[in-house]
Amino acid sequence: MATFVPRKPEKDIISMRISLDLLEKVDAIAEKTGISRNELLNQCIAYALNNMYENE
Repeated sequence: MATFVPRKPEKDIISMRISLDLLEKVDAIAEKTGISRNELLNQCIAYALNNMYENE
């Protein structure tokens, strides 16, 4: 059996501008699901990139 080694994913600090309406929605969902705003945004971005239509 493989050995489990916990790792902290490498991340970079960025800044972004977001409308107040959208931020309120993000914060409400983050609170409801019990995760941080940062984690929710990371998951949303990853989902969008993985499911985005690519023009070939």
